[in-house]
Amino acid sequence: MAPTTDEQVPKPPSPGAFDWPLCYEAERLIRAHLEAFLGRNAFARRLAERMRDETGTDFFEWVDHLALPPGEAGILRAAGFEKEKVEAPRGTTVWWHPGAMMPRVLLRAEGGEGGAPAVVALRPEALVDFLAAHDLDSPIEGATGARFRRAVVSEENGTRLDAVERLGYRGFVVRNPSTRFGRGVGQARELWRMRRRDFADDADGVRHAFARLDAVLALADRDAACELFFAEERRFWQERNHAARIQKRRQDRLGLGWGNHDHHTFRCSRAHFADLMAFLLRLGFQKRERFYAGADAGWGAQISEQAVAGIVVFADVDLMPGETDVDFSTHRLPPAPRLGTVGMWCGLHGDSFLQAGMHHLEARFDFARLRDQLAEQGVKTMKPFSDFEFLRQAFTEGERWPVRPARVAALVRQGWIAPEQAEGFVRDGAIGSHLENLQRKGGFKGFNQKSVSAIITATDPRKVQEAHAM
Repeated sequence: MAPTTDEQVPKPPSPGAFDWPLCYEAERLIRAHLEAFLGRNAFARRLAERMRDETGTDFFEWVDHLALPPGEAGILRAAGFEKEKVEAPRGTTVWWHPGAMMPRVLLRAEGGEGGAPAVVALRPEALVDFLAAHDLDSPIEGATGARFRRAVVSEENGTRLDAVERLGYRGFVVRNPSTRFGRGVGQARELWRMRRRDFADDADGVRHAFARLDAVLALADRDAACELFFAEERRFWQERNHAARIQKRRQDRLGLGWGNHDHHTFRCSRAHFADLMAFLLRLGFQKRERFYAGADAGWGAQISEQAVAGIVVFADVDLMPGETDVDFSTHRLPPAPRLGTVGMWCGLHGDSFLQAGMHHLEARFDFARLRDQLAEQGVKTMKPFSDFEFLRQAFTEGERWPVRPARVAALVRQGWIAPEQAEGFVRDGAIGSHLENLQRKGGFKGFNQKSVSAIITATDPRKVQEAHAM
């Protein structure tokens, strides 16, 4: 087992330096190499076509890394790539782009010729699922539970397509796990699966989550614990979202799983937002940009990233006027005189951290293609809330969840909804979750606050209920 060290965690930009650049030159460079590879590897080319036609995804988004010859270093550096200090085979240097979402590049002897990488490695969610979906019996390097596993998928014309699986690890060295660690990973996965979410008192649910985290961290380190936690969060959300189940089935036909996830969105009550942030910090997250949408918008968000596991969380919370100068990621917010969109959702369904699960998962797609393909499956997509060359985002129509009468009654008692609204929520339920269709260009890592604010307002359960009643 390779221990987690600070050297393995890419250093994030300094606080406040989250004006993410558009890195089209870097993207063009990587795409050109991938096109050259696809021209030589027929299996990879057919797979790329199937990804496009059957899942609405882009081959580029599934690439974990590619191998090029050492002579490419200058070109990579000019495009914004930097050396990354992680475990790698002798004679190999690893390059990453700190300001953009890009595959990493391994420079080594015999790294390819004519612009075609010698190796391109895809990263599905589960390696064995990928191999089985393509009827491959390729030997897997790395035993079950290893941090890095790899299998050869296709070797053609001096190129090799690999598939890899990671467990809280950014390096490139296959090392079998110790018996203790392998057993611990299995136990940790079960502990996350069996985490209780629904308690009469949410404070008890929070205490249970932290106790479960302590138990998991006694079995596996924080990076593996993080990877396993979010795999379970995706599973829980998926079971509550029709569009997600349809798309997951489409991606599973190619053995891909949710390996194209972009970020995970949690809606949080004011009472427990600080608890969620403390939980994420213990899982190795670092805070990125924080949104203050202003008094009129009534919400804020903290974006956090776990660089080793490759997980990004977008956490929303109601904010009141005058709180935009507060670091609400650490300051425990007092009770508010009213509920905004996020608070109302939590009031109806529970916190994402507890009963409700995620509000939505964002995954990276070919935006227009996925929208059209889902429409053929009977899944409608809402109007895009970001529609830029570098960032396109749209929700599928929301999954309507039943609402417990006791929750609705509590909202009425506190004067936050009217009796007629309560009747509608009990009768019709309320919008609970979405799948988000997201497409990035230029490696753009950020978000558009104005666009996000618009969709948060548009998905207010009260507004949706009013529209449904008309």
